[in-house]
Amino acid sequence: MQRWVLAVGAVLLAVSLFWGLRGQADGVSLTRLAAQSVPLEMALANDRPTMIEFYADWCQTCQQMAKDLQQLEAAYREQVNFVFLNVDNPRWIPELLQYEVDGVPRFIFLDRENHLVGDAVGLQPRTVMDANVVALVQHQPLPFVRAGHSSPVSPNFNGKPGVEPLSHGNPIS
Repeated sequence: MQRWVLAVGAVLLAVSLFWGLRGQADGVSLTRLAAQSVPLEMALANDRPTMIEFYADWCQTCQQMAKDLQQLEAAYREQVNFVFLNVDNPRWIPELLQYEVDGVPRFIFLDRENHLVGDAVGLQPRTVMDANVVALVQHQPLPFVRAGHSSPVSPNFNGKPGVEPLSHGNPIS
């Protein structure tokens, strides 16, 4: 009798794990968003306004916002460049420094001439992001900038030799 209960329990656990992992796989991937986004060089060369998101795969807030950003990008892709840059990729260090990215997610809004017109950091409701993108398209002041909570990018950096800004304070091996 105990073996039967154990077998049924194991089957139920396996089914639960399968459906749980499948539900996560159906979610929006930040890596996929970045791969499908407009390359930064192209965004800065065309005459559309641009929204850059600096994100990290480990950032829960970034993951939480991914679906809303995917929907926002789908709605406005013909009017706005959407660029997603992973802060853990050393390729983006010049941009991290240029835009003083010290937490993720960090959103940079550029007008058609690539001038900074606003930025926001941390969790942003979909309505806030939508209002900022609409204002960007309409060449209006962005109504919601520099708000929210963020995850620090490099809390222990302090300019120590042998420590990279994106290593989270760990010495380079």
